[in-house]
Amino acid sequence: MSAVPTPSLNRIGVVGGGAWGTALALAALRAGRETLLWAREPAVVEAMSIRRENRDYLPGVPLPDALRVSGELADLSDCDAVLLVSPAQHARNVTARMAPLLKPGAPVVVCAKGIELDSHALMSEAVAASLPGGNPVAILSGPTFAAEVARGLPTAVTLACAEQELGTALVAALGSRTFRPYRSDDVIGSQIGGAVKNVLAIACGVVEGRRLGDN
Repeated sequence: MSAVPTPSLNRIGVVGGGAWGTALALAALRAGRETLLWAREPAVVEAMSIRRENRDYLPGVPLPDALRVSGELADLSDCDAVLLVSPAQHARNVTARMAPLLKPGAPVVVCAKGIELDSHALMSEAVAASLPGGNPVAILSGPTFAAEVARGLPTAVTLACAEQELGTALVAALGSRTFRPYRSDDVIGSQIGGAVKNVLAIACGVVEGRRLGDN
């Protein structure tokens, strides 16, 4: 049984206005959640708010009017859960800025793959260091392409959370017919797997590009 009270997860905040953040915001919206997408660059916020398209990072994908877009971190204060999609090396700083604004108990789901260069900390460790004790951390990871998720093509991801009840609630909140999170309690393994996968993908690209063969 979870030691952390499971919040109602009706309002989802997504921090990061790049391709992956925009795609996850659309996935949350399709799952029936009220969704807020925060972006750092004012021009990106304006384009998404007025033109209803993220032309810089995800061109050609229309953004429904129901998707709220903001450049103010304070707007996260009414969110029941936050998907943190900032790049791995900036995750700790962004978390520190938004931490005082979060609802008590609102989970933060880290959606960036990587290991912090300066400290060698995993993303869960870097983010937790900037959060109050009442805000649990979960991990969303998987071999995904933002453009396909944004367009509603079938996608499976891992959602790792140490608290079983909270993990189940997050899976239910984000899951839909085309976006399927699978719950795991292996928070560390999910992060290591995601980081290593990126390195292997780059290596495979080099091998293929240089036509070095299957060996």
